[in-house]
Parts: sequence; C-alpha cells; structure tokens
Amino acid sequence: MGEKGEVKKVVLAYSGGLDTSVIVPWLKENYGCEVICYTANLGQGEELSGLEEKALASGASKIYIEDLREEFLTDYVFPTVMAGAIYERKYLLGTSMARPLIAKRQVEVAELEGADAVAHGATGKGNDQVRFELTYQALNPKLKVIAPWREWSIRSREDAIEFAQAHNVPVHATLKSIYSRDRNFWHMSHEGGLLENPWEEPAKDVFVLTTAPENAPDEPEYTMIDFQQGVPKRINGVAMGPIQIMERLNKLGSKHGIGRADMVENRLVGMKSRGVYETPGGTILYAAHQGLEEICLDKDTLHYKDLAAQRYAELVYNGKWFTPLREALDAFVRVTQERVTGQVRLKLYKGSITVVGRRSPFSLYREDYATFGEEDVYNQEDAAGFIKLWGLPMKVRAMIDVEGSGASRYVSPDYSKFKRD
Repeated sequence: MGEKGEVKKVVLAYSGGLDTSVIVPWLKENYGCEVICYTANLGQGEELSGLEEKALASGASKIYIEDLREEFLTDYVFPTVMAGAIYERKYLLGTSMARPLIAKRQVEVAELEGADAVAHGATGKGNDQVRFELTYQALNPKLKVIAPWREWSIRSREDAIEFAQAHNVPVHATLKSIYSRDRNFWHMSHEGGLLENPWEEPAKDVFVLTTAPENAPDEPEYTMIDFQQGVPKRINGVAMGPIQIMERLNKLGSKHGIGRADMVENRLVGMKSRGVYETPGGTILYAAHQGLEEICLDKDTLHYKDLAAQRYAELVYNGKWFTPLREALDAFVRVTQERVTGQVRLKLYKGSITVVGRRSPFSLYREDYATFGEEDVYNQEDAAGFIKLWGLPMKVRAMIDVEGSGASRYVSPDYSKFKRD
C-alpha cells in the first residue's frame, strides 16, 4: 500500500508527453500500485512513435495502444457535425469530443484488467479533468479516480522535468516548449506561452497544420462533397470511408489556410482562456453540411435545430457526452437528417470557404416557386391578407396609442414646430 491509500492496479490515460510520463513513477511511488497505460490513436501522427518503449521504461507493466480513428469520426465527430454544434461561435470541439471516447475505452480496459482505479493527466484548472471524470462516473462509478495534478507538489514544467530526471524517465521535453497542444484527426489546439496575452497576435510558430492564408495558393480550388442523411460519403464523386474523407479534407484545408480560429473562451471551471485552434478539414465539412441543410430543411426545423445546436455544444464542451439529454438530442438530429442528402460544391481560397453550389433530390427550393412570375403555387394578391393578419398585434397596439395620445409611440416628433434660437 502506498502513502496515498490502497490501490492495486490503475489504468492511466497516457499520451507519452511530459506530464503522463512523470505520472507513471509518481503513481507507483505514492500508491504502490501496478500501472497500465492506455493510449487511443485518434490521429496524433508521429506523437505515437515509441510510446510502448517509453511507457515501459517509465515503469508501466504494459500499455494498450488502440486505433480508434474510425470510431472517433463515426460515433463522435459526425454526430456533432450533423448537430451543427459549435462552442461560443468558433470552437469545433475537437478535444471535447475526444475525451469521452478515450475515457470510455480506459474504463473498459480497467474492467478487463481487473483494475480498481483510473488516472488522467489533466490539470486542476482545465476542462479535461471534468470530461474524463464525468465519463468515469457515467460508466463505472466504482473505480477510484486519481488526478495527480490535484495532489502532487509539481507545479510547473520545470518541476516535472526535474522529477523525470530524478526518476530516469525518458522524456524529450525542454523548457523551450512553451505551448500546450492537443492533436487528433479533427484538430490541433494551442494554449499557453505568448498566447496568454489576448492582445498578442499568434506567432508563426504556433501553427502546425495549416499554411498561412497569405502564403496559400493564388488560385482557388473547387471541391464537391456528397452527403447521405447528413453523413459525408464522397469527395469529388469518389466514394471514401470516414478516415479517407478526413485525410482528404485535412489536406485540402491545410493547403488553403482554412480552419484557423483564435478565441477567448469561457472554461467550464469559471475562468476565461485563450485558445488557438486549427481545424482544416472540419471547417470545410461544417460549411458543406450547413450549405446542404439550407435547401433540405424547412424553416421551423432549421431554426429550432440552431437552438438545439448551442445546447449540444455546451453538453459536449462540459463533458456530458454520456447523458440522456445528449442521446435525446441525437435522436432529434437523426430525424432532421433523414433528407439531408445531396451534393455541395465549395470554393477554397486563402483561408476562406464559399459554398457555390448545392443540390439534393429532397431540396425544398424550387425555382418555379421562388420566381415572381404568375403560377399556381403563389398568388401575389394573397400577400395582402397575410400581411394584415401578421401585423394585427402591431395594428391593435397603434390604434390604442392613437386613441389615447393622438399618435403612435413610434411617430417622430414634428421638429418644424420647434423655434430656432
């Protein structure tokens, strides 16, 4: 038994970075337990290189590394896109969607291994601690949760590097690494360092995925995305799976400098935080999906869906993925997407996306209905009665004002009656 209490075996959400590498020996030293590392491949690329060797060298008994990219896109990303969920107007929820999937598989591995605890490397000031731990609670509340950042004496990157060196932990971090980053198949986030000053423009070295818009090609590029019931299926007429689609869209977006967002967001824990995000393919996908919904959804459904989208985004951002409300909203969204099938053509140019064409067999837009010509569907004379009924409440209020004061409250005063000095 360690000094922190009785824990026999813990499964750690492991990225291989400085923090989680240090957590492995810290857990063994303070809890006297076996440590199993869990890593989800969500598209981090080269960040996954050498993870097994590093985890074992840090003191872990074993490590699970699973490719969850397709599940991430199919069960988390695409439903969020179909919901139209965007947090505080800019953030496309890349990290927020990833955490519940990682935590879900972490719990499943803990159950498989007979572990009695789970651990994560999220700090006590951020959102990720909530996302991990709400998922643990929703899926297996019997597991003990260990959050080292809320317990240990390490308070800085310098402290962590010193601890790693003292325990022979193989990490490559240096004090020059000033940004805190999170990367997956959907996006890359950047925080800390010079970005903590909201007046400072992000330096060029902040961005990793995208070309600077001013350096993007001088000629626009057109691309077409096919959707079936809200789900992307083809690019430029070629059928692709979820991973291929995102690889293609990420490449296109990165090439044309698309998907950069710089925002000061409201964290769940109560403080504001500045984040810079790169979501090249995701930004294209959102624009295309919204363009198709414009012609496939009726007015009432589209407007109500926009209201639900904000609530959906808040649930995802706040770590409430595994909740009845999120599931209920998904059911609503699925109904709205039943006829969101068709093609969208987009123009990509120096950081901008323009929807230049959309078509669908379920389109509610009819040129013969929208024309101002005379036909059977719309008689312009009908507008007079509609306007009278639509404006009836305003008319009644104005009549009451006129009877009381002689004029509507919105009538401008007659300045010609005032004397000039």
